[in-house]
Amino acid sequence: MREYIHKSHNVSVLLYHSACPTKYRRTLFNAEIDEYLRDICIGISERYEITFIEIGVDNDHVHFLVQSIPMYSPTKLVKMIKSITARKMFATKPQVKEQLWGGEFWPKGYYIDTVRKHASEDVIAKYVKDQGRDKEYTQLHSQQLKLFDTP
Repeated sequence: MREYIHKSHNVSVLLYHSACPTKYRRTLFNAEIDEYLRDICIGISERYEITFIEIGVDNDHVHFLVQSIPMYSPTKLVKMIKSITARKMFATKPQVKEQLWGGEFWPKGYYIDTVRKHASEDVIAKYVKDQGRDKEYTQLHSQQLKLFDTP
């Protein structure tokens, strides 16, 4: 797993798993295209503050394990990866564009999920609930919170 990213006003470990199929689920990937995709992703890492931890390529889709910073929402992150890789792939590999009659490398859809570095939701909930136990003030817990009560 990755380390903490320290910025001037925050510290984060944001890990995302994303899966993107090719347009029309076309079988596009081979050793040459895989290697070029990885090279593009290295370029993205150098330009933007994201790190590709793993890239898993199948015949008709790609899995990305990416660490990012809070500045990029999950949607923005996936859109950035998809648009840059598609643009560079079409510019350099004309044989790929020939297989995709619509002129798009990726479809609009994708899968994304967060990846936990240390713990599950239950462990984090307990950790948050137990904060300040040694303090003199009363803790607020989910059963005490009345955020949605109407007057």
